[in-house]
Amino acid sequence: MAFLRSSSNASSGMGVADDCKHIFSELQRKKMHRYVVFKIDEKRKEVIVEKTGAATESYDNFVASLPENDCRYAVYDFDFVTEENCQKSKIFFVAWSPAVSRIRAKMLYAASKDRFRRELDGIHYEIQATDPTEMDIDVLRERAN
Repeated sequence: MAFLRSSSNASSGMGVADDCKHIFSELQRKKMHRYVVFKIDEKRKEVIVEKTGAATESYDNFVASLPENDCRYAVYDFDFVTEENCQKSKIFFVAWSPAVSRIRAKMLYAASKDRFRRELDGIHYEIQATDPTEMDIDVLRERAN
């Protein structure tokens, strides 16, 4: 059985599995993934990768990959064309905390968010959402331009 090294966060006690940074790097530099969904594994006390989306997947696939009733962190690689007709890409960090999720989960994710986000170097924008309308594709377009 392989053990993943993780870096720990003294304030929340939450570590970050090494593969989180590796898979984020694959999204950022190699464009291997459209998105990555992360979850806190409470037993292991660390953030782990829950799901990756292929580079060909849509924004709707990304939104559908987030649970309706539990918190998650996610990154999404948003491609768009500027008014000058230039192809651009911006990476969004999404703190997903649905209103119906458990209070303990909301507190845990909120307490660990800043530390985890700092581990992912190269994020352009952050969105905190409690329902899908707060992270609609138009919100990303508006923020990216």
